[in-house]
Amino acid sequence: SGGENRLVSLPLSRIRVIMKSSPEVSSINQDALFLTAKATELFVQYLATYSYKHGRGKEKNALTYSDLSHTAEECETFQFLADILPKKILASKYLKMLEKEKRDGEVGEDNEEDEEEEDEDEAVDEDVGS
Repeated sequence: SGGENRLVSLPLSRIRVIMKSSPEVSSINQDALFLTAKATELFVQYLATYSYKHGRGKEKNALTYSDLSHTAEECETFQFLADILPKKILASKYLKMLEKEKRDGEVGEDNEEDEEEEDEDEAVDEDVGS
């Protein structure tokens, strides 16, 4: 176990906690724990290398958050990370987006209410006619 700890950089105790947080997991084999840690390290290394090579950070000789988020958005292999690594936007832009969604939602609700009233009117007309 001590030798395995030197082969991985991630803390095995943390990985064990994450793995045990799944309700389907009752016990964790030491080999499975080590392999999960090693696979995670290799994945993170691959993500970082790919993002660095295909991002703007190379110009600055640095890996940036926007390089990672761009990779998650553009590369099919990493698209499952798009929710975890969203593009950063300014707070003012976010507030404008929220305001627009709120306005669009109110317009949508008004249309739904109008349609419901029309449906009720039609139902009343049918009852009266019968």
